Amino acid sequence: MSEEVKTNKVKLADLAKDAQKDFEYDIVLAKVDGKLMELNNYVKQDAEIEFLTTETTYGNDAYRRSMTLLLLKSFHDVLGNKNVEEIRVQYSVSKGYYCTYKGSEELSENLLKRVSDRMKELVDAKIDITKKTVKIGYAMSQFRKHGMLEKEKLFRYRRSSQVNLYDINGFEDYYYGYMVMNTSYLKYFDLFLYDEGFVLQMPVKENPTVVPEFEPQDKVAATLKGTASWGEMFGIKGVADLNECITKKQIADMILVQEAVFEKKIAELANEIHEKNCKFVMIAGPSSSGKTTFSHRLSVQLMAIGMRPHPIPVDNYFVNRDKTPLDENGEKDYESLLAIDVKQLNEDLANLLDGKKVELPEYNFISGEREYKGNYLQLDEGDVLVLEGIHCLNDLLTYAIPREKKFKIYLSALTVLNLDEHTRIPTTEARMLRRMVRDARTRGINATETIKRWASVRRGEDKHIFPYQEEANEVFNSSLIYELGVLKQYVEPLLYSVDPNCPEYTEAKKLLKFLDYFLGINSELVPHNSIIREFIGGSVFNC
Repeated sequence: MSEEVKTNKVKLADLAKDAQKDFEYDIVLAKVDGKLMELNNYVKQDAEIEFLTTETTYGNDAYRRSMTLLLLKSFHDVLGNKNVEEIRVQYSVSKGYYCTYKGSEELSENLLKRVSDRMKELVDAKIDITKKTVKIGYAMSQFRKHGMLEKEKLFRYRRSSQVNLYDINGFEDYYYGYMVMNTSYLKYFDLFLYDEGFVLQMPVKENPTVVPEFEPQDKVAATLKGTASWGEMFGIKGVADLNECITKKQIADMILVQEAVFEKKIAELANEIHEKNCKFVMIAGPSSSGKTTFSHRLSVQLMAIGMRPHPIPVDNYFVNRDKTPLDENGEKDYESLLAIDVKQLNEDLANLLDGKKVELPEYNFISGEREYKGNYLQLDEGDVLVLEGIHCLNDLLTYAIPREKKFKIYLSALTVLNLDEHTRIPTTEARMLRRMVRDARTRGINATETIKRWASVRRGEDKHIFPYQEEANEVFNSSLIYELGVLKQYVEPLLYSVDPNCPEYTEAKKLLKFLDYFLGINSELVPHNSIIREFIGGSVFNC
């Protein structure tokens, strides 16, 4: 930018420095006339500016993204470029990133200590994180130089002739999203050995200056690891590999193989339930995990081994609407455990377990009342109840049922397909895209409303579901390695419809840019019992 142009504008960093006294946490980004920007940008003096701190979602994302670059730079500084074969950000574990490393030196506490010390040195040095626009060919050569072969392959599918690289003292990398201005912002982190790799632990937006205690989620982590190894077994580590699979016309076979793997795992769950003689299958998971389709597919497998499953939606035990508890804002809290008539549910389940005949309710969502319409049930030897609801992993929901009679399943779309070696695809974003497509298809809710409601949905999950996920007997990952290529053609028109002048446009624009990395996949290739059919339509289970 020329000096003449600069005189008519002001640098965001200077404005942020003046404004920082009014904020508890570090300002790391800004919205200028509704557009997200980094602090190195110059803006018109009459622009409308909203500063974003590490307490915001976008600010925390920028912190984590920048911390990943700092980690990579430090590994290369400690070991030398030629001695680092690969560092891969795999998935999220205990508020941090689980990473794997290959290089000349064995991964150890000592190596992590030296890397951590180097990271702190760079933080203290307050080194600028600079962005520069380069030709695609140059970027690919830099990726090859640093062993970032997936990034190199990914850029073969980019339409643009240029790309933005981020640099810390000569170490360059590419990231999908914005970064903090310099290393001095990156003060809070820790490194832990875990499993076959290590965890980069970082603050969450709810407490941006405190590194949370490392609490490994071993069952979820084991599921993520198993799913990742499946992808690698078929040569799909990142989006570039998926795109290559599409261009080589191998995607149809890959879809069939993954669905076969799913069916095999569901059959194994059914056998385990039968062997343990469990009478109650409890299924819980966050929004858009595919619980309805999963319940149907599990029921089919239970029937295949001679059992008789009976689905019981926990929602049928909602208290009458006038008895629904209120949240802190005075709104009806349908996600609270108190919104369920837990006493009546336990009486019915206990009576069923004792062999008694029970009349089951149905909840009328129009009148807001439970109704009884002669739906009686009595359990025989091969019968099993399949309960689905957000509280199903919480034993307070079914306190009258012995633990050994319950088989708990935590279901979630745990994304393990990453954009490249260093860029995660957050599980929450993939689930939001699923929900966006289903909302538009079945509920008449547009993308703007889905985005607007998502924060509230996430708060409910954090409170009622995630604390209990390690209580499950089994964790099932419903994420499909190919699904974003299928969802792309359904969700892009919805995102383009978001008004550029509304607050949700920033998120819509980010998601559109993200989807641009994927080649589309013809939905006709998707089997009609697939979990993704629950969202795009055409499911044999009419969901």
